[in-house]
Amino acid sequence: MDGQVVPLGGPKPRLLLAALLLQPNVVVSTELLIEVLWPSSAPRSAAANIRTYVHSLRKRLADHDPELGERIGSRASGYILKTTPGEIDHIRFGELAARAQDALGHGEAESALDLLDQAEALWRGEVLEGLPHDHGWGATVARLTELRLAVQEQRLRARIELGRTAEAVAELRGLVTEHPLREELWQQLIVALRADGRTADAIEAYETAEKVLAEELGTEPGPRLRELRASLVLAPSTTAEAVAMTLARPSAPVCQLPLDLPDFTGRDEVVGELVDLFRNRREQGKPAIAVLSGAPGIGKSSVAIRVAHAVREDFPDGQLHVDLAGTSSSPRPPMTVLAELLRALGVPDAGLPRDLPERAALLRSRLATLRMCVVLDDAGSAAQVRPLLPGAGACAVLITSRVRMPDLAGATPVDVDLLTEAEAAKLLEGIVGTERVALEPESATAILRHCGYLPLAIRVAGAKLTHRPGWTLRVLADRLRDERRRLDELRVGDLAVRASVTLSYDLLPMSAASAFRGLGGLGSVQFPAWVVAALLGRAHADDVLDVLVDAHLVELCGSDGTGEPRYRLHDLLRCYAAELRTHDIPAKAHDATKRVLEGYLALALEAADRLPIHFFGLYRDDTVVQPALPPGAGQLIEDPAAWFAAERHTCVAAISLAADLGFDGLAWRLAAALAPYFDQRGHQDDWLHTHAVALAAARRSGELRGEAIIQRNLGQVQLYQDSYAEALIAFEQSQLLFDKVGEARGAAIALAGLGTVLRIKGEDTVALEHCHEALDQFSAAGDPHGEAVSRIAIGAVWLARRRFPEAERWFTEALEQSARIGDRHREAHALKRLAMLRQHQGNLAGARERVDRAIAIFNELGDDHCVGYANQNLGELYLHSGDLAHAQLLLVNSLSVHRRNGDRRSEAEVSQLLGELHEALSQPERSRTYSERALALWRELSARPQESALASRLQESAEASYDDSASA
Repeated sequence: MDGQVVPLGGPKPRLLLAALLLQPNVVVSTELLIEVLWPSSAPRSAAANIRTYVHSLRKRLADHDPELGERIGSRASGYILKTTPGEIDHIRFGELAARAQDALGHGEAESALDLLDQAEALWRGEVLEGLPHDHGWGATVARLTELRLAVQEQRLRARIELGRTAEAVAELRGLVTEHPLREELWQQLIVALRADGRTADAIEAYETAEKVLAEELGTEPGPRLRELRASLVLAPSTTAEAVAMTLARPSAPVCQLPLDLPDFTGRDEVVGELVDLFRNRREQGKPAIAVLSGAPGIGKSSVAIRVAHAVREDFPDGQLHVDLAGTSSSPRPPMTVLAELLRALGVPDAGLPRDLPERAALLRSRLATLRMCVVLDDAGSAAQVRPLLPGAGACAVLITSRVRMPDLAGATPVDVDLLTEAEAAKLLEGIVGTERVALEPESATAILRHCGYLPLAIRVAGAKLTHRPGWTLRVLADRLRDERRRLDELRVGDLAVRASVTLSYDLLPMSAASAFRGLGGLGSVQFPAWVVAALLGRAHADDVLDVLVDAHLVELCGSDGTGEPRYRLHDLLRCYAAELRTHDIPAKAHDATKRVLEGYLALALEAADRLPIHFFGLYRDDTVVQPALPPGAGQLIEDPAAWFAAERHTCVAAISLAADLGFDGLAWRLAAALAPYFDQRGHQDDWLHTHAVALAAARRSGELRGEAIIQRNLGQVQLYQDSYAEALIAFEQSQLLFDKVGEARGAAIALAGLGTVLRIKGEDTVALEHCHEALDQFSAAGDPHGEAVSRIAIGAVWLARRRFPEAERWFTEALEQSARIGDRHREAHALKRLAMLRQHQGNLAGARERVDRAIAIFNELGDDHCVGYANQNLGELYLHSGDLAHAQLLLVNSLSVHRRNGDRRSEAEVSQLLGELHEALSQPERSRTYSERALALWRELSARPQESALASRLQESAEASYDDSASA
């Protein structure tokens, strides 16, 4: 360092520093460093060991220079070595080589030679000399080695052009000895000897090259060497001009690119990024390699062809295109492809080396001095394309593949995504015609949706419509609606979505193929990683999931609120997977899906247990053995509310799936396990839907306890939505069923629900009887939470009767009991009821203090549902105390919550309060709008007293307004 040797310790710290130096200013992942340091088998403490090595490196570097110790930074995913331009030899070397090539291009041989001499002086031994070889460095080492050779050749060419042929000959003698199979060096040696007037020596050099190539490769010299041999006989020349002409590569540019699609649509961003990448690398004199990967039919090849055509002028030496057939049953071997590429570059069959390394080296040599764009279409693996890549020079390579290639060092990965909705519509219009699409916009939208915005599917659909002018778009939309027929419909001529997907599926290992089929049976859902393991009956299956993601058959959607990655299948891929699923052994397929459903049930139950709110209801069936939790469940449900939020839609779909497959017990148990979260967050539509499915499932399975639990939960959500008749029936049925199975606590919960419905309906006496009976049963069952709920319910009846002392007694007892048992939720409810009592007593300050405390607790517990009701109470208090601005804010927010939850009674109450508020603000139109909405709701709810009182007030207000206008 700065000419001084800094001891780094053993080989592991040196390997670590080398890995960071090869990618300066880039985060090198811990996983990659582990592979470098322990290529065979890493110890369990690998990550900890790396931290120790990093600490040691920082200390040793800091001992040399305090600033250097800060250069190695830690990141969440790995480590980074921060450098400035010119500090690292291999970066500086590449920059000097690029500047030299630019100088040569402008005829500035002297300047170029100076730059090339500086570049060559940076070399001291081989790349990473003295370190163990790591396969991950192979491409980088090969690139640097090839670049060095290219620089040496450029130096020699510059010397020859400047007439310094003797120096060139001396150096070339050493290079051909070191690299006897590199024809470019023999060519330069012959040219230098001829330019120096040593024709005989030049002929001897040719004969030596001819002999070496014959003995080592079994080939004869290539056409350029033979041309040089002929020129030695015909007209030797010593002028720099003749030398330059001999070194120039005669031949017209080749262009093998297929047609750029005339209706190519969208992709502006990815095309622009690739064009910029290639142009920037060309200007730097460096090769550019990009891997376009994506799902079957996504349009990777079309993008590659569009980019290659866009940069033709930037790569004037030609454009090559090769189909690697990577997804076919017989991918093309690199040896065959190399022969095709070399022939395109003018190498005859007789000049083709016999071995793969020699052919690859010859291709690199040819490309090193050219500016060409190479498209390698449908690559199957990184191993298939590595021998086909340039090592130096200013060529661009576009690789398309259905699999990601993280093991292709130096390549820029580009994921080709689905078309946007607008781009998909434009593509369909381009195929079918704008007028035809404009006549049926809704059907066109449905076609695109059924095609999943996949370009291949849209092209097939468009081709069908084009060749069937008598069809309306609705005909095709209707035919695509059925998922079981969709893939059959998406086929025309040799275009077929199913055939395209099959190519990718056939390449999958057995376990990945089985998981893919299993995922197709789960429906249109997003899922976490443990689901794949459950389908396969394994503890972990990250390796299988990685295969599916890299093959673009499973899509990574992002991370959920718990930080867990989530995945999905594109709809057409899911249709294909579900189609394959029908050929699996039914029992095995059912067992695999059942394991997933049981995993969701186990997680939902555990998450419900961890929610901070004590659910007033039953959600566990303790009469059966609960399924085991998936591995890593503790981390998954560390935040139970976040887990429910992430899995809500998938769990809802899982309940219907369980019922459809005949797993009725799983269906109702999973629905019951979701009820605590639905209650806390007010997801009442999901609550109603899942419990309707669950009720039918419980009845089919004949499980009376399950039916009782589901009926109680249904009664609760129906009560929230003011469906009092339905709620009454559900609670009554639940109580009867709980009595029948001898579940006293369940019967008490149902009784409490009955009491609440009867109180709201104005049947106070019967409501009070039910509440007291529920209290006795809770007390007998030893359930203090239920006792607190019953006390609040009894107090609410007395409050409705305006018997304030009795109401305060029961609310206070409930508050004290809730605090004693640590039930914060019931404590907040008791405070809210006491606030209502204080409001009725005219003590607005006392009411506000208690409702503020209640809101704080509800917020702390994450109960958005109850916060909405408490905000309503607080808004009413502000309204009556004259603080209209705060009242309006709180009431509008609570109105939004009530509308979202479908709570019409509360919506009517808040609408009526907002009517009063806007009347106080002298905004009669807005006041009347809110009041009339409240009146309509009271009529829907058959709430005669509220309806009558509000109607009278509106009538009085209208008459007063008329009198005012008349007197004016």
